[in-house]
Amino acid sequence: MPELEETVASALAKRYTANAARVRELAVPLTNAQFWQKSFPFGNSFGHLVLHLTGNLNYYIGAQIAGIGYVRDRPREFNEPNPPSKDEALKRFDAAVDMVLKTIRAQSPEDWSAEYSGAGSDAKNRLDIVVICTAHMQHHIGQMIYLNYEWQRQATSASR
Repeated sequence: MPELEETVASALAKRYTANAARVRELAVPLTNAQFWQKSFPFGNSFGHLVLHLTGNLNYYIGAQIAGIGYVRDRPREFNEPNPPSKDEALKRFDAAVDMVLKTIRAQSPEDWSAEYSGAGSDAKNRLDIVVICTAHMQHHIGQMIYLNYEWQRQATSASR
């Protein structure tokens, strides 16, 4: 079923590419300070969500499938005391997405159904975790959209 394999890989690559583009698009209007500040007293900053998505991809796909040797420090993704610049965080995110795209392209039909295991995941095979990770990205993109709306609201209120 080479057609199915190509269709699956193409669809997944397209989704990861679109999700990454959306994260970058949402980051554009934010200053470096806004990128790292919480716009609410609860939740996460946009930047910490970027660190989290980067860690998620590097661990679940990079370390567990691609064998990149990534060691995850999940709590630090949300409370990094000395975060990188906005540009550097986005560069690392782009590198993680590029690694995912290469990993997707490298999978054979048999690889997709290969047994999978990663801490904190109930995925049973590679296809499952790759789909879970893109859905996870989409979830946090929704949060990023909300954070941007709040920054816009605050800017509008301040200008009145």
